[in-house]
Amino acid sequence: MRLRKEMIAHLAKTLVHDLLKRKAIEIPPEKEEEIIGRVRHVITEDLLVEDRLNEEVREILKAYAADMARGNIEYQKMFALVKRKLIKERGLIL
Repeated sequence: MRLRKEMIAHLAKTLVHDLLKRKAIEIPPEKEEEIIGRVRHVITEDLLVEDRLNEEVREILKAYAADMARGNIEYQKMFALVKRKLIKERGLIL
């Protein structure tokens, strides 16, 4: 994950407080921490999508490591190519 847990927590808290300040949402004060926790969870899960995708691409490329070495194909270029293909196929937004 590209963001530390502390940064995600700060982002979630800031987002909820900003929405409250703008009156875009209304929540009882006793539910504020629960809502911040839910927002933190959603952000974390969204960031984990890319981590899981990267791991899947690594696994795919392991199967073709010998072919790539024989064909003198750069790992990073192939990684980016496979990742873009999976993103497009799955309709992901990263």
